[in-house]
Amino acid sequence: MAASSPFPETPDLATLRAKLQGLLRFLKDALPIANAHSVDFYTESLWDRLVDVTPETVLAALRRSVAEERLPEARPCVEEEGQSGFSDFSQVFCETSRKLLNADAFALAAKYYSPQDLGVCIPFEKLLVALQGNQKHRGDENINLDEFMNMKKSHEVHIMSELISSIAAYCDIKQVIDLGSGKGYLSSFLSLKYGLKVYGIDSSNVNTHGAEERNRKLKKHWRVYHTQSRSVNGLTLKMTKENKSQDDSKYKTGTEDKYNHRTINEEITPSGLLPDFPNPEISNIREKMDNLHTQPQQDEDLCFENGSPLIDFLPVNAAEPTSSEISKREIAKAKKGRRKPISKSSESNIYSPVTSFITADSELCDIIKDLEDCLMVGLHTCGNLAPNTLRIFTSKYEVKAVCSVGCCYHLLSEEFENQHKENSEEKWGFPMCHYLKEERWCCGRNARMSACLALERVAVGQGVSTESLFYRAVLQDIIKDCYGITKCDQHVGKIYSKSSSFLDYVRKSLKKLGLDKKLGLDEFKLPEKTIMDYYQKYKPRMKELEAFNMLKVVLAPCIETLILLDRLCYLKEQEDIAWSAIVKLFDPVKSPRCYAVVALKKQ
Repeated sequence: MAASSPFPETPDLATLRAKLQGLLRFLKDALPIANAHSVDFYTESLWDRLVDVTPETVLAALRRSVAEERLPEARPCVEEEGQSGFSDFSQVFCETSRKLLNADAFALAAKYYSPQDLGVCIPFEKLLVALQGNQKHRGDENINLDEFMNMKKSHEVHIMSELISSIAAYCDIKQVIDLGSGKGYLSSFLSLKYGLKVYGIDSSNVNTHGAEERNRKLKKHWRVYHTQSRSVNGLTLKMTKENKSQDDSKYKTGTEDKYNHRTINEEITPSGLLPDFPNPEISNIREKMDNLHTQPQQDEDLCFENGSPLIDFLPVNAAEPTSSEISKREIAKAKKGRRKPISKSSESNIYSPVTSFITADSELCDIIKDLEDCLMVGLHTCGNLAPNTLRIFTSKYEVKAVCSVGCCYHLLSEEFENQHKENSEEKWGFPMCHYLKEERWCCGRNARMSACLALERVAVGQGVSTESLFYRAVLQDIIKDCYGITKCDQHVGKIYSKSSSFLDYVRKSLKKLGLDKKLGLDEFKLPEKTIMDYYQKYKPRMKELEAFNMLKVVLAPCIETLILLDRLCYLKEQEDIAWSAIVKLFDPVKSPRCYAVVALKKQ
């Protein structure tokens, strides 16, 4: 195991259970809001049932909570430092009706029980320092695969791959198993940039074949990139030697340049080897190369002060020099080199996509024939795959560490949901830890769906349109009154973005749902006046829906905290775990599911 700094301290199991206790007290009253679906907002009179303040009051309080670090008005609700949370929940909800009474106190409680403010999360940078010590673990600096990924995916892959490679180096591991690998972005990056042997396992054959084709293109790009790198370094070094020889000769003879009257230093400046790209990066390179030329250096040492090779400073379109000073013959050699098969040593980094459905009981040795000590990872593994990743980690000797970022909480199976139904499933997605099992805690599907809402995106104006929620809620009331259907299992989909007005939205939605045909009616049987009467009826109450949706958004981090703490407590309950934590990896605006559960076994 590599030398490193001490790992960041994380709360012990007793502390985590105390924090869970306080969180459950808050969620016991708040869950009805999270479990209410905005589609049923008007049909089930949700505002009157669950909230006892005006929508304007709620919106004002919640907007302040997003903008401010703490709300002074609600601070008396917080216990003295060192205790487990809030002392008086009666200030938030009515004890008899269970309705929301204090929007400010609600906002403060929700903020207090978010992963960041509860003190259960450590920063990514602190963990990196612990893993890497004084030496940064660097992969292949030349490779840049951003053009193959969108901005969100690139952000996720770059950060998570750095953490994974650092854990692998710390544990002296070369094999990585990427569960739910999807299109293979993370797996390919770990293989090409960090030289790791990666098995990407996904349940979809389509994803596996797509990952294989994508990886083939990435490897082709990687070969070209490295050939260009060698070409630039080799040709630049050669030209530097030639220019140095010419300079010595001219200096001795005192002759002037035969083409112009520039000084010797101007003629042989290494920056002349670079083409005239209109780019500030190139100007910076020229300046650095000119500075280098004034200092003595070894022929093999064509690097800048920080030790980085020239190619690290070049943009992709400058990787292959086009200067007239480089002969066509040398350019041809460089291009020819691109077509040569890559050496075996360069192929030591292998990515193998595999199709397999993973459960908590999956035998890795049946899927991976050359299974060895490995690191198990997952980037946005859906539903039960995230908890099953942790279960495999704890049960398989070969898996020495885990880094799992979950998503799609609504797809988790809950042990204590729908208890009247018989179910043979033994290993549920939630809960995992003993404490929540003893409490027989259940979130509910809508609450887990609410946990996926992105508070940080809403704070910067990237939330779901209130009008789209309004259209759908009014449509539901039309369906209930005019068609006698209280629950509709079909989804309307993204019709709002394709509609020019509320009337157009309702017409297109009813057509998609096929309700008129089911009742034997002609298409567009519902009169326009009837549709617009519903719109006029609920338009004055649109603020209620906006405020209610904001309550759900502000509550979302608390439910995510519950799910993450459940997984962390499960790991803390295991005897062979040396260290485990919740780590904030990503910018939540770019990637809302930004928390990883990371753990290392005792060695």
